[in-house]
Amino acid sequence: MFRLRQLVVVPQKAVQYVEVTSRCLATAAQVARKGEEHKSPSPHLKESHSFTMNLFRGVAETSQVFPYPDVLTDEQRDTLQMLVDPASKFFVEVNDPAKNDALEKVEEKSLAGLWEMGAFALQVPQELGGLGLSNTQYARLVEIIGAHDLGVAITLGAHQSIGFKGILLFGTPEQKAKYLPRVSTGREFAAFCLTEPSSGSDAGSIRSRAVLSPDGKHYILNGSKIWISNGGIAEIMTVFAQTPVKDEKTGEEKDKVTAFIVERSFGGVTSGPPEKKMGIKCSNTAEVYYEDVKIPVENVLGGVGNGFKVAMNILNNGRFGMAAALSGTMQAVTKKAIEHATTRIQFGRRIDSYGAIQEKLARMAMLQYVTESLAYMVSGNMDRGSVDFQLEAAISKVFASEAAWVCTDEAIQILGGMGFMKDCGLERVMRDLRIFRIFEGTNDILRLFVALTGIQYAGAHLRELQKAFKNPSANLGLIFGEATKRAFRSVGLGSVPSLGPHVHPNLASSAGLASKSIAMFSSAIESTLVKYGRNIVEEQFVLNRLANAAIDTYTMVVVLSRASKTLERSLPSAAHEQLMTQVWCSEASERVAQNLASIRDSNTLNNFTMMSNIAKNLCEAGGVLQKNPLNL
Repeated sequence: MFRLRQLVVVPQKAVQYVEVTSRCLATAAQVARKGEEHKSPSPHLKESHSFTMNLFRGVAETSQVFPYPDVLTDEQRDTLQMLVDPASKFFVEVNDPAKNDALEKVEEKSLAGLWEMGAFALQVPQELGGLGLSNTQYARLVEIIGAHDLGVAITLGAHQSIGFKGILLFGTPEQKAKYLPRVSTGREFAAFCLTEPSSGSDAGSIRSRAVLSPDGKHYILNGSKIWISNGGIAEIMTVFAQTPVKDEKTGEEKDKVTAFIVERSFGGVTSGPPEKKMGIKCSNTAEVYYEDVKIPVENVLGGVGNGFKVAMNILNNGRFGMAAALSGTMQAVTKKAIEHATTRIQFGRRIDSYGAIQEKLARMAMLQYVTESLAYMVSGNMDRGSVDFQLEAAISKVFASEAAWVCTDEAIQILGGMGFMKDCGLERVMRDLRIFRIFEGTNDILRLFVALTGIQYAGAHLRELQKAFKNPSANLGLIFGEATKRAFRSVGLGSVPSLGPHVHPNLASSAGLASKSIAMFSSAIESTLVKYGRNIVEEQFVLNRLANAAIDTYTMVVVLSRASKTLERSLPSAAHEQLMTQVWCSEASERVAQNLASIRDSNTLNNFTMMSNIAKNLCEAGGVLQKNPLNL
């Protein structure tokens, strides 16, 4: 550090901060776990192009957010247009969501029509029986389905978004050639079989087990899975089980999760009765049991011991589809609310003229706009070849599932008693929506995933900086690129990351709010790393608020990008999109400031401690502790 003083002339406070930071790096960098994704060849870490990942470092990485994706070729647009109209017509004229809900299964005529249209194989290559659509084309069709029947959307999604997605992503040429035609033109349902009674969000704790047969030709699978969508009707399943794997270095044998392609016809595969559920009733959900199932060794998917990687990639790859579907749902319920508000007369005026109703409609519109923007941002980046989208996909799922719930709840409120009636259809939508905050990664776990993954990335950079301080003369570029930047920012001398050059001039002030949020977020992450070190993993009150701030910041940037493109093209909706973006950025930036302030505020931190104690008291008592006011 003495040499650093001699080599650079900076204000004294900044130098002192660099010195303090260097002493704290050893603690902060412990948060960085040793994972393949964040290991990097010497001398530098592998850089991510994810906006959200870099947000945790205070870097405005814009390559995946500006400009807003426009990835469809003319041919792809023409193909999509040929599919959009028939799909919309089908869901209006053929599929009956109320009847599907009452029957607790999809009507046979609907299933037959969906197979005929190729709806079960939207992204399977054409040469293997599918439509060969891109992620963006897929998102548009899923949006239509979500606007009409979420139960059908789950039947389709469980089949292709996760059911056989592993074969698309990790399958060998032989596996693809054998199975993809069967799930496309062969009309065989697929399912994703991960969850067990003892392993919900903790996928690593599964107990199903597959052991190699003595002749080395088969794996023998035993175990069970619960709450499997399409579980009672699937012929082809992606199943995850523990397998013994020998460590090449130590020779020690350990259990690791492996993914398998399992056919019901292998024998030993049975299913329980369809589960009785709150919503998505027409989607088949069942337990699946495996008893001495012989799986050919060639049906290992993605390599022995790589099952966790396979599962996470499947889920990450399909999450944008939820945002697309739910943006359709939100569009439909908003339209229903508007139809009512513009025809309902109360106190001599249409109710859409009252401020209370106007605020509800405006917020519904903004939530739908953000959700739709997220869906097509993520799908567009995937189509452009991005591999750094896992945090953005998680955010799209969290935001969409919560926004759709709020939007539908407000639609019911606008319709009043009529909205509560079964014939209106909104009560079914609300029942269907509830599961979206739970399955394919609960929103609670995904918030922790966003926060901890981002912190890991920031911590890894701090660890590299820590190493650089051991030989400062040889690493001046890194030190001054990171340490002095942080030092200047801490004493108010650093520049706020600017989004101004990327947005339309009409949105300059909103871009300034987003830029300020990025800077505030970086400072909060730094202080959090220094304060908690590796113990941050236990600070879930803090992590949740960091995740919420990250979600709000990312959504601000996404709508700024989309609205800027709309304004540049002078589209008819440009002025309307500008209004929604301005309000969204104004309110989201306030939420970011509030969330980040709360993790430093002593009163709020004390409240966290007290809430933890309240919860412990409840759990020890097995319910509420106090008697009712009558003491009876």
